[in-house]
Amino acid sequence: MKTIGLLGGMSWESTVEYYRSLNEDVKEKLGGLHSAKIAMVSVDFGPIEKLMQKGDWGTVAQELSRAAQKIETAGADFLLICTNTMHKVFGAIEAAVHIPVIHIADATAERLTEQGIKTAGLLGTAFTMEHDFYKGRLREKYGLEVLVPNKKDRQIVHDVIFNELCLGKIESSSRSDYLRIIAQLVDQGAQAVILGCTEVGLLVQPEDTRAPLFDTAAIHAQKAVAVATVNV
Repeated sequence: MKTIGLLGGMSWESTVEYYRSLNEDVKEKLGGLHSAKIAMVSVDFGPIEKLMQKGDWGTVAQELSRAAQKIETAGADFLLICTNTMHKVFGAIEAAVHIPVIHIADATAERLTEQGIKTAGLLGTAFTMEHDFYKGRLREKYGLEVLVPNKKDRQIVHDVIFNELCLGKIESSSRSDYLRIIAQLVDQGAQAVILGCTEVGLLVQPEDTRAPLFDTAAIHAQKAVAVATVNV
């Protein structure tokens, strides 16, 4: 079995879900007492979040690249960045290591394509919904059409992530807001909705809505297990 590298802590709540998902998926696939081989560095999200808000993505890239190099040194065979937003600096992190880095948008797009989805809604941080590093990859590499909420609703989605979900708070009123926004995306033509922040799956579950939901954290973890156990 290959060793999975995890660059986590952004936030730690979603990194916990990665760890759980990886081990549950390995156990389901291999049985017995098997568990995932993992090398992880979990960063302090506080200073990184401040750099994000200032738009200092260069320093973010440097910090996360150093963390990725530590993961490689610890023996990881490949790497996951356990957050959608930080894929904005994917290129810098990929260039800093000598092991493959599995892009969360690629894993998600592969799943969407397998299920015949051509138009998808996207929920995530404002960076993910508004910048092109994520939507552009889905569009240009996979030919997917991506819909995002209006500006007011994008702010709601963003604020819930940083002010609640990243702090471990689950509010029913926020779930209602998210479900309303999901319904609007479906009305606009979305065949499915990408939960494009690794914390959103903590708030909205498939049983909460009739719209197909694609939980990027779970999909990313499943892709990693498939790679790690390919010859097992």
